[in-house]
Amino acid sequence: MNKSETRVFAALERAVSEESPRWRVMAQVSLGEILASPNEEAYRAINSKRVDFLLIDEAGMPLHAIEYQGAGHHQGSAAARDAVKREALRRAEIGYIEVMPGDTPSELKGLITKLVAKQKNGSILPA
Repeated sequence: MNKSETRVFAALERAVSEESPRWRVMAQVSLGEILASPNEEAYRAINSKRVDFLLIDEAGMPLHAIEYQGAGHHQGSAAARDAVKREALRRAEIGYIEVMPGDTPSELKGLITKLVAKQKNGSILPA
């Protein structure tokens, strides 16, 4: 992780430990480790992609992918890669959230608070 991603990771970890201590934050997770497809071509399309952060529950089940839209995310085919990730995660009913470089630790905590509340209400995907 670069310095900006490390700051976001630390803020997410703090927020998760306060708002939902049974959840965990994982960094740089390969989608091939959390998604499957009987279609080999579809699986190859996602296997090499990764998400910046993944929120998992106490059983290790993925809940929400968080993409940090730092400077590197706006280069080349990043938008197309993000679209593939977003759709694969949507089909798997795993939330997809984007955070920006200017998001403060307080804003990230607010995001986690909302996700925890939605989870408690039975809604995984963000509104």
